[in-house]
Amino acid sequence: MTSATIAANDPGEPLSDHDDGSEKTVALQDQEQSEGQTSKVADVPPDGGYGWVCVAAVFMVNAHTWGLNSSYGVFLAHYLANNTYPGATYLEYAFVGGLSISQALLISPLATITTRKYGTRTTLLLGVFFETLSLITASFTTQIWQLFLTQGVCFGYGMGFLFVGSVGVVPQWFSRRRSLANSIGTAGSGIGGLTYSLATNAMIQSIGLGWAFRILGILAFTVNCICAILIKDRNKAIGASQLAFDYRLFKKKEYLLLQGWGFFSMLGYVVLLFSLPNYATSIGLTARQGSIIGALLNLGQGLGRPMVGLFSDSAGRINIAGFLTFLCGLFCFVIWIFAKSFGVLIFFSLIVGTVAGTFWTTIAPVGAEVVGLKELPSALSITWLVLVLPTTFSEPIALELSQGIGGAYIHAQIFTGFMYMAAAFCMLLLRAWKIGQLEMLAAENADTIKGTNPIETQYRERSPSARSRDARSTLVKRMFMWKRV
Repeated sequence: MTSATIAANDPGEPLSDHDDGSEKTVALQDQEQSEGQTSKVADVPPDGGYGWVCVAAVFMVNAHTWGLNSSYGVFLAHYLANNTYPGATYLEYAFVGGLSISQALLISPLATITTRKYGTRTTLLLGVFFETLSLITASFTTQIWQLFLTQGVCFGYGMGFLFVGSVGVVPQWFSRRRSLANSIGTAGSGIGGLTYSLATNAMIQSIGLGWAFRILGILAFTVNCICAILIKDRNKAIGASQLAFDYRLFKKKEYLLLQGWGFFSMLGYVVLLFSLPNYATSIGLTARQGSIIGALLNLGQGLGRPMVGLFSDSAGRINIAGFLTFLCGLFCFVIWIFAKSFGVLIFFSLIVGTVAGTFWTTIAPVGAEVVGLKELPSALSITWLVLVLPTTFSEPIALELSQGIGGAYIHAQIFTGFMYMAAAFCMLLLRAWKIGQLEMLAAENADTIKGTNPIETQYRERSPSARSRDARSTLVKRMFMWKRV
């Protein structure tokens, strides 16, 4: 998809108005109307209105899916400290957390098909059913394989249906403030994670593991049901594609770079999300202090994500996504490795939380920049499948690295930092591609308004596409030049 198409799908970008009001365009429209032909008008999002209700509902859905799942770090620390399921290994416990995320992503094509055939609300209600079932049944588990099926697989299915059903809704309602609105919605996972990290540890200590699961199930059922009723999509208005797997997207190098960014980001993100409470206990802190560290990481996400969206709308969505991804890797190298006390770990959790989930905050707006709103549901559906592998194996890799050197986390910390750096490099290349597209579009526009000049005759004999390609800067220059993209 060219930049022109992306701009047409995003009225908030200045590219879409380069030919507004031209005499040629007006004449063509008058001619079509006189001939009785129906012209297809590009949809313009309302940029607010009921969209803010959807933002609030998506916020609460994220709080009671991803936010609730963020508390698995507390569960993991409890399992490892108390040998809750006799015979289970630390790797098996790690896989439970990975399964909950990977299964949510693996179910995404089915959730996309369900949305196309039966609507968004049906998809959301299916998610409510599976998530509630998982938490209630997990309260009766006595063996590790039962935990795999309940807190791992079944919870992942519920989270997947709720996530896929809601993730594409907010961008459909906004244009100029799309990143801000989307980041507010995704901030729910951080606030939910803060709340449930503290509440889960308190419930486990006071009323036991079983009743902690049951109360979480009742809360998730109530809130998610209300949100499923409130959320409304605009799929018909924008003519959204709901193909579960559009293989043609893999022919676009820019889409492959987008996938690379997501793949490497998740290898680092899941380690941060699930390992910090256990890392806290590994350096001599208590389980309560570990739960506070996990909660503060989520607080950082809740506070940071709206700011990420705000700066994305002003400084450029790809610019901010790449820079903050790089910043997260840098924090892992210069702060986490040296965090050996409760105070330093509190500081690290807060500051890294603001940028750790940059992918989740910006994937929908950045995806719209790359493929356009019409293809966004299909593009995201494939993205979730690509992320199955890193989300499944990231935490087991981290625990294996730490156990290999006597429980020290240094190798896991280095691994996390490098994964974020690799993700940032993918975004740097994607940014260069986007700038190249803008330069080509500018050259094409300039070519159409120039008059015939004898000196330029030889140049104009070449095809417009060849001339526009020549107008692009070199790759290295585009990687480091400043431009709002």
